Amino acid sequence: MPCSCFLRDGRNCIERVPIFSGLTSEEQMEIAQITNERTFTRGELIFSAGDENHNLYVIHQGQVKLSRISESGKEQILRLVGPGDFIGELAMFTKQPASAQAEALQDGIMCVINGERLKELMVKYPQIALKVVEELSSRLERAEGMIESLALHSVEQRIAQALLQYETDQFELAMSKGDLAAALGMTQETLSRKLSAWQAEGIIKQTGQRQIEILDRSRLEELSE
Repeated sequence: MPCSCFLRDGRNCIERVPIFSGLTSEEQMEIAQITNERTFTRGELIFSAGDENHNLYVIHQGQVKLSRISESGKEQILRLVGPGDFIGELAMFTKQPASAQAEALQDGIMCVINGERLKELMVKYPQIALKVVEELSSRLERAEGMIESLALHSVEQRIAQALLQYETDQFELAMSKGDLAAALGMTQETLSRKLSAWQAEGIIKQTGQRQIEILDRSRLEELSE
């Protein structure tokens, strides 16, 4: 039976994924035949580092955090993924155990695609493989940008750049402050101190745990440079 995501809202989980966007409806149905739906709850680990699971996971609803935990217990967030994004591709292609863990940040639904069968379809439809290479190249570019930022930018610059990524002056952080700090390569205490200092200076205003308002964008842009 095809993944029941096909019956939900007029757009199935396969259609949402850029790597499958060039396929015909019939070809997408072939993907659906090797796909199972899975629900997950907030805080649930979808897979952990070391797991021998070689499937591709497509997020249909919800948000997932992909991260690595060091031997000392420090977390480094690799990326957040939402509807249309996919995870698990490295373990699927390399045959190595998963090197990261994936945790649900919200209740949601995903489509789990059989990795071995998907590789067979990649041979049949080379455009899928090309799309995967494009996506992995984009992820590599973002990872290199993160490494550069950690090496060359100060704590202030990294925080300011993260806030300026939002298009409006009033917004809710996409993740908790703890997760944001981990993604920026700092402790939550460092992030909180800097945000509080900027609030005292009238650069930003904080409301609750995640609501931020930029009061002085030009000053924040100076801090980001």
